[in-house]
Amino acid sequence: MKKLLLAGLLVFAGVNMGFASVNLYAEEATANFEMQAETGTDNETETSTKANDMVAGDDEKAPAKEVGKKNMIPVYGSDIIDGTYDIEVDSSSSMFRIVKAQLTVQDGEMSAVLTLGGKGYLRLFMGTGEEAVAAQETEYAEYVEDADGAYTYEVKVEALDKPLDCTGFSKRKEKWYDHQIVFEANSLEADALLITLPDYEEEEKTTQVSESETREAAGETEAKGNMTHVSEVAQQERVNLSDGTYYIDVTLSGGSGKASVTSPAKVTVADGMATAELEWSSSNYDYMLVNGQKYLPVNMEGNAVFEIPVICFDKEMPVTADTTAMGMPHEVAYTLLFLQESAKPLESKEEKNKMDWNLILLIVIAALTGATVAYYGTNKKK
Repeated sequence: MKKLLLAGLLVFAGVNMGFASVNLYAEEATANFEMQAETGTDNETETSTKANDMVAGDDEKAPAKEVGKKNMIPVYGSDIIDGTYDIEVDSSSSMFRIVKAQLTVQDGEMSAVLTLGGKGYLRLFMGTGEEAVAAQETEYAEYVEDADGAYTYEVKVEALDKPLDCTGFSKRKEKWYDHQIVFEANSLEADALLITLPDYEEEEKTTQVSESETREAAGETEAKGNMTHVSEVAQQERVNLSDGTYYIDVTLSGGSGKASVTSPAKVTVADGMATAELEWSSSNYDYMLVNGQKYLPVNMEGNAVFEIPVICFDKEMPVTADTTAMGMPHEVAYTLLFLQESAKPLESKEEKNKMDWNLILLIVIAALTGATVAYYGTNKKK
């Protein structure tokens, strides 16, 4: 009887220990699951924070414009004859100017070599900044300097006539800056396309006329309001200079009087419109406001340099520059005066080299002439 009772107690104790082990395992599993969930959330938060730190916010970028036209139909590689073509590319940002682009089409795939107007970006990525942060470095298009020292980037092209995300990594700010670009199919050679493009300009005119008629019928006064708004922003004046690059005297006024800009400034004229490369006497300027538009520096080191439109010549042009020299950023009002009569064409590298060789040749001829005269003079005395 005692043996039977002892056996029963042992069985009961074993069952309780079994249940305790099961409960302990369940508690540990639950705790591990909760810990993994919390850790996962933290990792996601850290990743999100890192992405936010690496991508410029809207307040750090120049105002963006819409690219492309309404109801554009994408053009793909299969719609284009294989080959390499010059193509125009529209950009949503004045600080991301694509001055040259060459499109290559091969077996329905497209790529392009883009040349930017400045040297502010170390690399490009076809996508958004957040996507770039998460991407492999092998997916980036690193800059390559061409023969003229300009930065070029080779990127894949999904389609023409379609807004594409293109982000650039700023050398100065060490952040990704998002833009949109459109490769314009109508800028290709006439015989490059296998399809016929719609006449987007005619469609846009028709749409504008229709919208105007609708507003008039509804008795809207929006047009008057728009006219008032336009008058608040000065229209850029055309300059009476041939297309090319010049050195033009510029004077800065306003502020505390301590700041200055490099004069003469390099000014580029295209289609009668002038753009100046303005260098300040300090690196503390992080943006400029010109004619209602925001412009960021185009360089990463040294004194701040901006590419801005020259709204007028021989008249004071109001601008605003934001400085961080005194700790807290604050905007300072200035005026710039560009003197058109001081314009001097910038010599091209070929012309300068030609002049240098001509000078060397003249020096050599003069030296040989002098030596010859001295030689015959000495012999004559003998």
